[in-house]
Amino acid sequence: MKAIVVTSHGGPEVLEYKDVEAPVPSKGQLLIDVSYAGINFIDTYFRSGTYPSDPPYIPGTEGCGRVVEDPLGEIAPGTLVAWHDAPGSYAEQVAVDRNRLVAVPEGVEPAVAASMLLQGMTAHYLLHGVRETRPGDTMVVTAGAGGVGLILTQMAAAEEATVYSVVSTDEKEKLAYDAGATKVFRYGDDLAEQIKTESGGGVDVVYDGVGNDTFQMCLDVTRPRGLVCSFGSASGDVEPFKIQELNAHGALFLTRPSLKHYVATDDEFLMRAQAVARAVEDGTVKIRIHPPYKLENAREAHADLQARKTAGSVVLEV
Repeated sequence: MKAIVVTSHGGPEVLEYKDVEAPVPSKGQLLIDVSYAGINFIDTYFRSGTYPSDPPYIPGTEGCGRVVEDPLGEIAPGTLVAWHDAPGSYAEQVAVDRNRLVAVPEGVEPAVAASMLLQGMTAHYLLHGVRETRPGDTMVVTAGAGGVGLILTQMAAAEEATVYSVVSTDEKEKLAYDAGATKVFRYGDDLAEQIKTESGGGVDVVYDGVGNDTFQMCLDVTRPRGLVCSFGSASGDVEPFKIQELNAHGALFLTRPSLKHYVATDDEFLMRAQAVARAVEDGTVKIRIHPPYKLENAREAHADLQARKTAGSVVLEV
């Protein structure tokens, strides 16, 4: 079968489209014909070596496709499913743990289903895990027109929260407003002051997927005893700082979470996955898909994602 292989740590150029052996599912897995594979920023961290990985390997952990084989005979061949946490998803076939997939609701497009779980469950745990969102809460969402940002904004708006979104272009500003943002801002030196003025002194929580470039702004814009949630590092890891800074900014709370700790059990995974699938099915969440890239064009997809040339979720068509 064809697959994308990370041959060594490095930039997008280390992604190679080549022939590999097809996976063989264990009894706890299903063999899936991949229709679309989801691309997430974390894939670039593993590819570059920022997060530990052992090349050569097939990247990707989520997607959508049809069941080829269930060794236990419980799920019929041809069933359309979406999955999360299945290493090797940038390929024509993948073996998926049966406790890490869900049936795709009727009417949900496969390209949407391929990208809904990792980003959707991330948004869900940020709003209903890291803290419990309540009507009237105020929040800043950086990278507000990215895959997680747009889903997070929609979910937060449905909870009647006030969302201040931060984006980089006119196109992304419109996307953020369409998702339900209360006010959209651009990156700049006076960003924190603009948001503090708009919010009346600061926000309850900042959800930051950018990292080093925005960390100081996050501290500055958060109200006393508020929460800074740094869940991504698109601009690089946050530089070391003195913990006393949190006190100086008003006894702030700071967390650096990841999805794996909020879907650690099968029950929690199923709860969040089903919540996301229902939200997509009933229209609470509309997932914008950047024009799909062909599997063999994974290098281009990674380069565009890291250059912030994409808006919404990014997928590979297999």
